[in-house]
Amino acid sequence: MLFSFRTVARLLILLLSPVLLACENNTVEPAYYGALEGVVLDGGNNNVPLANVVITTSPATTSFTTNNQGKFSLPNLVVGKYTLSVRKTDYKTESVNVQVDEGRVTPVTVILEKASGTNRRPNAPSEPSPANGATDQPVRLTLKWRVTDPDKNDSLRSSVILYESNSFDQQQVLNNSRDTAVTVDLKYNKQYIWQVTVYDKAGEMVRGDVWRFQTSALPENRYLYVRNMGGNTDIYSSDNIGGNLIRLTTSAFVETAPQLSPTRDRVAYTSNATGRYQLYTMNRDGSDQRQISPGMIPVEGYGNYGIGYHWSPDGSQLVYASYDKLWRINRDGTGLLQIATAPVGRNFRECDWALQGNRIIVQTVGANIYEAEFYTMSADGSNQVKVVDNLPGRLDSPSFSIIGDRILYSRDVDGYENANGRQLNAHIFSQKLDGSGLVDLSPTSMGSVNQGKPAGTNDLFPRYSPDGSKVIFVNMNNDNLAPPEIWIMDVDGKNRAKLFANATLPDWQ
Repeated sequence: MLFSFRTVARLLILLLSPVLLACENNTVEPAYYGALEGVVLDGGNNNVPLANVVITTSPATTSFTTNNQGKFSLPNLVVGKYTLSVRKTDYKTESVNVQVDEGRVTPVTVILEKASGTNRRPNAPSEPSPANGATDQPVRLTLKWRVTDPDKNDSLRSSVILYESNSFDQQQVLNNSRDTAVTVDLKYNKQYIWQVTVYDKAGEMVRGDVWRFQTSALPENRYLYVRNMGGNTDIYSSDNIGGNLIRLTTSAFVETAPQLSPTRDRVAYTSNATGRYQLYTMNRDGSDQRQISPGMIPVEGYGNYGIGYHWSPDGSQLVYASYDKLWRINRDGTGLLQIATAPVGRNFRECDWALQGNRIIVQTVGANIYEAEFYTMSADGSNQVKVVDNLPGRLDSPSFSIIGDRILYSRDVDGYENANGRQLNAHIFSQKLDGSGLVDLSPTSMGSVNQGKPAGTNDLFPRYSPDGSKVIFVNMNNDNLAPPEIWIMDVDGKNRAKLFANATLPDWQ
């Protein structure tokens, strides 16, 4: 059978149609290119060609500079509309709209007019403070510099970038400002690099030299505590007079109960950032904050809002209370192990872990916070012994002495009990583990030796000092309205002295 050419063509189209349709969604529109070539002339000087004129485009491609004949060339431009910005010192900046067409070179001629008056570029910024190469700088530092301009009445503005020497993350700490100083918050023991760019009112700019400085070493602050500022609860460290104050946490959530590890390299604390109080650690400067407790096992329970935990004596683990379970966990968040279960109807709460005998003391409470008892146990949860039974009034904060032969705690001697857990007259007590040798460290009056606990206040959260010669604690009004204060006293309750105002839950290492 013979077919005409037209018939064969129709058959081929029918056969190829499915293939063509299958490929239809994968087509890619090709890019088309053209080019620009131009010249820039001096309109006030008989159209003499201008060299070193800067040409930039929008949409952005790259920048070009005219040669000695005032010419420029922009090859391989995607077809479309562009705006050219043509700029040279002492001349008015011109904007030119052009159309780039496929396969052809579009010619452009630009005439620049002299700016009114002769503007000169600003001088480079000078006289940096701190001086270039300075060391031992504070972490809250005011950067200063001097700006000048050959045009005496010119208005100058500055922008400043700052970054750590080992980082490429620049901070724009000042932007197009008349100021010649800016205050920045920095990190300890870091080298910083900063650079100032100066602009005049005509838009001319000059970048200054790159300057460097080094911040001071992290201070060996021995005190950690919690402070509420403007409704925000955060963790701070300082020396014994509140100097070298460092704010370690800055979130909008509650960070509380800080404890420095026995190895002095990490700070443990708790936070409710996840909606429940979890256990975290961080570096002593507040960096590298890490959650180590699993989300479903928080540091919570009856009256336990993130305060029920403690470091092991060697700093490798922590023990913490979560409702009726007591857990042990490695400092990196691994090795979670339940070591004890509270009596029926009770939860674990505050605890301590002593080096001597490798023992733990822990508080258990009922649904009523006043139903409190203290138990000692081995580090694996065995050998549980009740050392303080339920007493009238609220009973809190058990901790060991340095050699583990005595314990500290607080108790409301007025025996007051109400549903909100309020205390009227909490004293600090010391006793031996067998209950003997009971000493009240908070008598209301102690004669002429630095008066004892003021009436109408509570002494709370006691801990021994690192050398065992002092007790650090919190004193606050029993109406819970005035800010708490951190105090110290001798182990017999004498020589009370205030350390920090508006501070609570202290740790002293």
